Amino acid sequence: MYVWLRLARMMATARSRGPYKVGDESRLSFRCLPTDIDGNAHLNNARYMMLADVGRIDIFVRAGLLSLARKNKWAPMMGGLQTVYVREIKLWKKFDVVSTVETWDDTQIIGRHRFVLEDGRTAALVMTTAGVYDFNNRSFLKIDDLFETLGVTDKPRAPSEEERIFMSSHTGLRQLAKGLT
Repeated sequence: MYVWLRLARMMATARSRGPYKVGDESRLSFRCLPTDIDGNAHLNNARYMMLADVGRIDIFVRAGLLSLARKNKWAPMMGGLQTVYVREIKLWKKFDVVSTVETWDDTQIIGRHRFVLEDGRTAALVMTTAGVYDFNNRSFLKIDDLFETLGVTDKPRAPSEEERIFMSSHTGLRQLAKGLT
């Protein structure tokens, strides 16, 4: 089941999982298929990013962001990510992708995608930073304003030490990329 079929399955089942609320998790189950593997017969590193996308889109759909974005000419956009692999996901093995909104600051949301093996151990962790771009105003939305529009009253928690390090690294790498010709 390639990405489009996995995405279609997620969309078809989103309603049965109920609305997403900050603090909840998106949990999607997958199996490592022959189209997912590399020469080591385990989940290829690009597939982790693709499946994290499916988890993120599940949150967007269930939170109401996707329909609101279409209506207002907004676009959720990734800022960056960092991934660590601690255990392999072998061919034919089942696993879950557990996606969460961790916290937010100004125009950026910090998300997390944990790849969980059947025995509950973590195989990989993906930290992301993303925002929502407003094409009409040519700027990123303030996340507090976006959440207010979605009816979210939660306030962000302070970033953890690991999240601060991630965001600092992301900012430095972004500055480096902008400076390269």
